[in-house]
Amino acid sequence: MTDSQLIREIKDGNVQLYSELMRRYQRKILAFIFHMLKGAQLELMAEDLCSESFYKAYRSLHSFREGEASFSTWLYTIARNTVLSELRKQRTGHVSLEESGLMPVASPDSVPEQRLLQRERMGLVRDAINNLPEKQRSALILREYDQMDYQEIASILGQTVSSVKSLLFRARASVKTQLEPYFGESPFMEEYEGMKAR
Repeated sequence: MTDSQLIREIKDGNVQLYSELMRRYQRKILAFIFHMLKGAQLELMAEDLCSESFYKAYRSLHSFREGEASFSTWLYTIARNTVLSELRKQRTGHVSLEESGLMPVASPDSVPEQRLLQRERMGLVRDAINNLPEKQRSALILREYDQMDYQEIASILGQTVSSVKSLLFRARASVKTQLEPYFGESPFMEEYEGMKAR
């Protein structure tokens, strides 16, 4: 069944099918929430906020309009708002991205030194992303790690497509500027530049 078919069935009273929607999206939503919470040392709340996001989505499913956004976009928006609400409650202004096993990495050589260098490089990239303002960081995570298109990101962030492109441009430029002192014109920077093409 497609998401649309499941949602129609759930709205018609077949509520047990909601567990299938949860199964489809829980891992991605949990990873997204984890990314947003890590820098505030609130990552232990990720599962609770994931559950809360799915509960809010279930309670509001009657208001979901398929023509306006896909279910996944709508769900990411709910998750993002849930996290931002919790961060405001915690009076924390800084949210960062930390390693969660979902960072895109090139296959390292089997040489231990190469693996160590690769880890250090990814740590520097992670730190550079952590330093971005929240909207730039969210846009970059959704584009590079969750592979979303501009329209989906715009819907989640409440921005226009052109604003999302601008956020991504500024985010990538900032990350590149932060990394240049470490890598200059190295092959790693060329690899990072490849992210821009997508």
